[in-house]
Amino acid sequence: MRIAILGASGRVGRLLVDQALERGHEVVALVRTPGRVTVPASRQVDIRQADVFSPRTFPDLDDVDVAVSAIGIGKDDGPGALVAGARLLAAAPIRTVWLGALGSGPSERAGGLIYQAVMRMAVGAELTEKAQADQVALAAGATVFHAPDLKDGPLSPGRRLVRLPDLRRPLLPPRISRATVAALMLDEAEAGNHGGEIVVPLS
Repeated sequence: MRIAILGASGRVGRLLVDQALERGHEVVALVRTPGRVTVPASRQVDIRQADVFSPRTFPDLDDVDVAVSAIGIGKDDGPGALVAGARLLAAAPIRTVWLGALGSGPSERAGGLIYQAVMRMAVGAELTEKAQADQVALAAGATVFHAPDLKDGPLSPGRRLVRLPDLRRPLLPPRISRATVAALMLDEAEAGNHGGEIVVPLS
């Protein structure tokens, strides 16, 4: 497949690029600063400058099979980056897998009371924007991942997806490795089983 990865220079985005290449896919890396994408010389990646705040210059994705978004809110980003990115992908004629956060919007209480309190303290006002971006993506038929707290670590052999309505509320705050989330997002990009749904990645 030919997979576009929005936010390819981020911590999850870099893992998506590496894992997609390992699976034999072609990768189109969509990044605001192309120089931040580093890949071994033996691997080829189509790097395209993509600023979600500049729709007129956003790359055409007609040559891509599916888009996977790992875009986040960076230190230099003002409000609106997530919603702008979601709108651009929603307007493209392409299936999308979108990375959101457990504890925002419909999953506000799904991570348990402790997790909910931690999210309010750590993420705060960004929760509203995350929920808005998710709704834009869902309305366009995207699969939206509500990932728990992300950590460094290996790929989990027991990775799985659970539809949000089927998630059992945990007692302790859930966590998952970025590598596992990246793998599950690529699984969904390949299979396309959950379009228009919120799913929770678990390990």
